[in-house]
Parts: sequence; C-alpha cells; structure tokens
Amino acid sequence: MRVGYKLFAEGYGPREIVEQAVRAEQVGFDFVEISDHFHPWLFSHQHSGFVWSMLAAIAERTERIEIVTGVTCPFLRIHPAIIAQAAATTALLCGERFTLGVGAGERLNEHVVGRGWPNVTTRHEMLREAIEIMRLLWSGGYHSYKGEHLVLEDARVFDLPERPPKVVVAAGGEKSARFAARYGDGLFGTEPSTTLTETYRAQGANGPCYGEVPLAWAADDGTALESAREMFRFALTGWKVQSELPNPVNFEAATALFSRDAMADVFGYGPDPGRHLEVVRQFVSAGFDHLALINAGPDPEGFFTFFENELADPIRNMTPVPEAP
Repeated sequence: MRVGYKLFAEGYGPREIVEQAVRAEQVGFDFVEISDHFHPWLFSHQHSGFVWSMLAAIAERTERIEIVTGVTCPFLRIHPAIIAQAAATTALLCGERFTLGVGAGERLNEHVVGRGWPNVTTRHEMLREAIEIMRLLWSGGYHSYKGEHLVLEDARVFDLPERPPKVVVAAGGEKSARFAARYGDGLFGTEPSTTLTETYRAQGANGPCYGEVPLAWAADDGTALESAREMFRFALTGWKVQSELPNPVNFEAATALFSRDAMADVFGYGPDPGRHLEVVRQFVSAGFDHLALINAGPDPEGFFTFFENELADPIRNMTPVPEAP
C-alpha cells in the first residue's frame, strides 16, 4: 500500500502548496498528488496556481517523495507536446519520481482558451491521441503525428529521463476504466468503486490504482464538517456536473444547498481516527493500492500530526507495502 497526500491547489497559494509537499515528505507520505487547474472549483477558494511551476519547486525542495498530477488534461488548454516536454523536465528535476495523471478534463479549466468544449466521446478520442503524441516524444528523436483531432509537426523533446513518466488515466466508469487499461500505466479514481478496479484488472492491466480518499481532520466534528463543506462540497455533484459547469460561480450556485450532513455521508471527519480509517478501508476494499488522502479540514499541520500519530501505521497494515522497483 502506497499512501499519499492531496495537495489542494485551489485552497492554498503556491508557496503554501510547496511547504505542504515538504511536510508530507517529513511525516512519511509516499507521494503527493496535485491538481492541474486554471480556475478553482469554488469562487471562495481564491487560489489556482500554475501546476508546473509548483512541481518544479517541489522537485527541488524534496528528496524522496513521489509526485503525481491528479489530473492533467493534455489536449485543449495545453497541447500534448508541451505537456510531454513539461513532464520530461519535471521527471529530470525530481530524479524520476514523477507520474503524469491525465484525464478528459473539465469545461471549468479548458474553455478559457476559446477552443470550445467537445462532447465526452470526442474528448476521449483526443485524450488517446494526446497520450500517443506524448509517448512518441518520450521515445526520442523527431516526430510528426496527424490524428483526427491533434497534430504534431516535426517535434523533439531534447531533455528526456532514462525512463518515460508513467501515465495514469482518470476513470469514472467501466468504459474509461477499459481505456485506462489499454492506453495508460495505471488507473485514477475518486470513488471507492470496485467496478472501476475490477474492470481495469479484467483487461489484463496490473498498474497502480490511485484513489482520492475524502477526509477532514479537526479537533471537533462540527469544525471538520463545516470546513469540508466550504472546501469540497463541489465533489458531491459528480463527474457529469463537474465536467460541464464553466466557472467557479456556477459551482457556488450548484452546491449552495449542500449541508454538513451531506459531507458526513462521504468524509471521514473530526478527531476520531476510527472514522477516518473506515473511509480509507472502503478504498482498500475496492482494490485501490495508492491512496491520496484529502484533508478538507482547516488545519493542514494538525492533519500531518494526526496522520503521523494515528493513521500511518493502521493504513499501511491494511495491505502490504509493495517493494520499490
């Protein structure tokens, strides 16, 4: 079992995100996962730094911890050739500790460049072409590519790591889980869905399965739930809504009536480690072996202490920790 920490770049400024990554390494997390957004989910979040700048800083400030994007859309806002170059450079800066998580994106972030918002079938076709372009460029030499949606013209990434970054594909259903098995090196999910992992494994895939585990630590239940509501109520809308709304104000309106009780149905919350471990166990039972712990509570430093003292050993004891390659 690999245990990671979710760097919530919509809730904190870039310098704080880098400091949290450093602290995550200090308290024993195996990896950090960071979102790649142009806009925050909610207008009240007030942050959304450029992920590749933060990744470079994290690479230089850490020594051991693995770094994962969760997740990058590599075909609308930024062309896959640029993502391929950025990912290769990040891998070099961090000693090949980098994994590129990719997905079909959200209108929230991708519409800003004025290229429209394709339907989901088209977006998955574009994601496949983007992965093919990135793998071509990581293989060395000059390459051109002409797909139905994306074009690469006589391009080469000069600085390449010895091993190309792993590509982990976000999935929300059986079709996308099969896509992840065919085109990716791993699966990324946000719900404790056995269907996702079993569909992925049924295709013969044996890569890592990343899952985001919703937790909210605070010294009392009420504070934890109120913070979870303020920070993460957007997550209760589901991917069909999350992928389509265009701006943070729309998410504010769509989630205005979500209550603290609604958060309690999903999150491990408060000071009781048992409640947190119960939510973690749902993801372990569903077949996820790389767990990115979200802290939607108000005190990151308090959560790091809570993890180190109360969660780390019990989580690692749920299943064996795989040996490093």
